[in-house]
Amino acid sequence: MSYCDFAHDHPVHGPYHDNEYGFPVRDDDALFERLVLEINQAGLSWLTILKKREAFREAFAGFDIARVARFTARDRQRLMRNEGIIRNRLKIDAAIENAKRLQSLGSFAEWLDAHRGLSKDAWVKLFRKTFVFTGGEITGSFLMSVGILPGAHDPDCPAARKIARMK
Repeated sequence: MSYCDFAHDHPVHGPYHDNEYGFPVRDDDALFERLVLEINQAGLSWLTILKKREAFREAFAGFDIARVARFTARDRQRLMRNEGIIRNRLKIDAAIENAKRLQSLGSFAEWLDAHRGLSKDAWVKLFRKTFVFTGGEITGSFLMSVGILPGAHDPDCPAARKIARMK
């Protein structure tokens, strides 16, 4: 069963599937949010992450890259105590470190654009070289979720048609 079939009429998956998943994302902080969420999903269900999304937004300063890059040891401790998010030190550290790395790249959207056309394997190598906690599954899921890699939707899915009209 595809995500398109599964998400249909689901109270949590449905809105994400219909309005965000696979849609092009241009805002750097929104791209960072997706990356952090995909990293945190590793080993867990996407439903868990979607239910905790607002808590993540609050905990990670609205996913403002510049603010997260300045998080300190005190912020790490605060995040480890936050029951609303995934309290995994490696994932928290990855979010902070990746924010710092994104700052050194400039615009996340422009960096992604500069590498368009890469195969999934090439993307994975690039992400592993550039970021932390970004293996093949996380990288592929992230790129599909923000409309860079194909396959987010079934061809006959209304969301796929909506995305096609946007391009």
